[in-house]
Amino acid sequence: MGGAERNARKKRQQQQAARVVTQARGGGETKKIIAIVAGVVVLAALVIGGVLWTNASKNQTEGQAITTSGIEAPAAGVVEKRDGVVVTLGKPGAPKTIDIYADFLCPICGDFEKAYGPQIRQQVNAGQLQVKYHMVPMLNTRSNPEGYSLESANAALAAADAGKFAQFHDSLFKTQPKEGARGYDKAQLIKLGQDLGITGQDFANAVTTGAYNAQLTSEFENKTAKDPNLEQTFPDGSKGFGTPTVIRDGKVVDVKAGWLQP
Repeated sequence: MGGAERNARKKRQQQQAARVVTQARGGGETKKIIAIVAGVVVLAALVIGGVLWTNASKNQTEGQAITTSGIEAPAAGVVEKRDGVVVTLGKPGAPKTIDIYADFLCPICGDFEKAYGPQIRQQVNAGQLQVKYHMVPMLNTRSNPEGYSLESANAALAAADAGKFAQFHDSLFKTQPKEGARGYDKAQLIKLGQDLGITGQDFANAVTTGAYNAQLTSEFENKTAKDPNLEQTFPDGSKGFGTPTVIRDGKVVDVKAGWLQP
């Protein structure tokens, strides 16, 4: 092999090596770009999925009927009576009376109903207890859209006028909307009343027009929230009104196991 041929061969080898290096570098850049694009796509999918899940969670009450399954009417002889924005439930002559202040959107109120609602109802049906229910629209700005606390409280009072407060109350807590999410709109509240047997147009009119909204708001803002007898001490040491609040013999009850026993 002559010198010229060796030089030509060496040059070809160098060119081949250069092509291999170039291809390798190009492939790395391509892989890098593909990885970046894939990452962006995955991130976008996660963001979109998160938004869709959040919106679905917020709107999960939309179009749903409020269930009346498992909701029982009070026993014979139990009387419902509305006085302003307070509804008394119980048999005449019951020896004990408690006051319950609650918000239909309040999750702790929902927990309270799950834990003690059946016991309360049992004592009411047995003629041992009267309960004064105070509807409190304290979380009226905490639904999306705002207003569910007030509209549900107003509808419950309208249901009391039709003699269906107990079932209406229990239905709303059984399928309680999440705080911060969509509540039930007026059409759904009217449908619940109809499903419970309310046939009169007065109920629908009261729900639609917010017949008791002004009374509920005034009672909460001007009386309930400012009443020192309703103050509780919270776990962080602060004091104030909160829901649920239970009053017995003029004092705030420390709600814990056994509190309903004599």
